[in-house]
Amino acid sequence: MNAQEVIELEQAHVLGVYGRAPFVLERGAGSTLYDTEGRAYLDCVAGIAVNALGYNDAGVAQAIGEALASGMLHVSNLYHTAPHARLAELLCAGSFADKVHFCNSGAEANEGAFKFARRYGRAHGGDNKVEILAFTNAFHGRTMGALAATPRPKYQDPFKPLMPGVRFAEFNDLASARSQMDETVCAIIVEPIQGEGGVHAATPEFLAGLRQLADEYGALLIYDEVQCGVGRTGALWAHQGYCTKASGCACTDGCQFEPDILTAAKPLAAGLPIGAILMRQRVADVIEKGDHGSTFAGGPLVTHVAHHVVNRVGQPHFLAEVEAKGRLLRDLLEEINSPHIVEIRGKGLMVGIELDIEAAAVVNRGYEEGLILVNAGPNVLRLVPPLVITEEEIHVVVERLTRVLHAL
Repeated sequence: MNAQEVIELEQAHVLGVYGRAPFVLERGAGSTLYDTEGRAYLDCVAGIAVNALGYNDAGVAQAIGEALASGMLHVSNLYHTAPHARLAELLCAGSFADKVHFCNSGAEANEGAFKFARRYGRAHGGDNKVEILAFTNAFHGRTMGALAATPRPKYQDPFKPLMPGVRFAEFNDLASARSQMDETVCAIIVEPIQGEGGVHAATPEFLAGLRQLADEYGALLIYDEVQCGVGRTGALWAHQGYCTKASGCACTDGCQFEPDILTAAKPLAAGLPIGAILMRQRVADVIEKGDHGSTFAGGPLVTHVAHHVVNRVGQPHFLAEVEAKGRLLRDLLEEINSPHIVEIRGKGLMVGIELDIEAAAVVNRGYEEGLILVNAGPNVLRLVPPLVITEEEIHVVVERLTRVLHAL
């Protein structure tokens, strides 16, 4: 089938909840995607911050082959398998966590985190300790609980009533957060760097203050690192980049930036569906058998591949390269002489460009220049390319984006 036939077939049979680009992608290599007409695009979306190792990566292909050789794509969580145990060990070794629970997506991870937080709240504060504090411009997912913590009328209003017990404060405003705290709050959830909300980074003072607030009120601090975690910012976990210790967060006696629960998903398994809830032992201690579960979560195929991804991305030299490439990208963007650019912000290879025009216009024009781009809100262009993008490709991205902005 040609591209038009594919698009017409999809429109006839697939629910139309996505606004898709006007071409059909066929293959990929490195940081480049190719459509059915042979056109090449430098990818600055990476499957929405998913494809950390790009496309057609030899290591990922080998890991998939190794997993397939076992013949076990799925056995369910009724049985032990080695891959998910090894992945959990690796995730704990590289973080604050003592235990990990696997799921299938970022939204599922946040749903599970809310359940665990309420279980913890009831165990330590009684039946009324169930409230969750979230923040303006947050995005935690589209399922009913996660959506309740995503304060956007466009997303929420058609599906009300949502899960009750969620309150909001201003992002990066500690006084606002304190005004919402009381003994009924069981958890605070925050993105160290907001993705969909416009690529806004939390200040160190804000994150450290939330840690103190959580401790003061006997609540859990949850970091949603679904988009900003797993190397995206130049640290394995985004919050580790806030620590002043050398080589990221190396605190051995508790860190002012560490959470009690962390949710991860997008890049964990190179595009295969997986989510993870990392937690301290004191959270794990209140969870009983049967409290939560999933048919497909933590299967041997996806966890074997995820182990390869996390092990590779977590290497110090890999993270240092991400940080350096992020600095290069931001420096080059600062040199673009366009009146449309209001602000450039972000960390590592998670960059937001605030514009005085709608980002959709830049995204659509980018296709003509061989660029795949995505927005983060109506006026913010988000650049989240594969972490393996080269410095030469970064120069090309900025050259093409410059032409797009000048054309507009």
